[in-house]
Amino acid sequence: MRAKAGVVEFLNQVLKSELTAVHQYLLHAALCKHWGYARLHEHFGHLAGEEVSHSSGLIDHVLYLEGTPDVEHLDQIAGGRTMEDLLKADLEFERDDVELLRKGITHCSEAGDFTTRHLLEHMMIDTEQHIDWFETQLRTIEQVGLAMYLAEHIQAGSS
Repeated sequence: MRAKAGVVEFLNQVLKSELTAVHQYLLHAALCKHWGYARLHEHFGHLAGEEVSHSSGLIDHVLYLEGTPDVEHLDQIAGGRTMEDLLKADLEFERDDVELLRKGITHCSEAGDFTTRHLLEHMMIDTEQHIDWFETQLRTIEQVGLAMYLAEHIQAGSS
């Protein structure tokens, strides 16, 4: 099926963001493991897996639309020296991703590509859940302090 005007370009922008997220969350998982925060390591690993799934779906959809998936480019990957730095960077990243998804959804609606719009809307749900999780972590740090927050994340378990 041939893509409507501009749809593949939006999908490639979203793909670039999702692939960047995979790398960023893998880095953050490794940092958490290195620092000894097993629960956060698990959670960032889970987030990376979700982003891999989104990336795979985007690649398939671009190919379905007879486009060429751009898997060669990434945005800047945010690291950090502290757990709080990582959480803030990831929150900002996810907020930027929501804006990109909104623009893509609007474009697809205007172009009459409701299948792609639905795909992006599904991704929007996950992204908004990620934002909520990061906001909750940062709010918890404000309420109980960084030391108490991190103490709760040393042992593996539900995050």
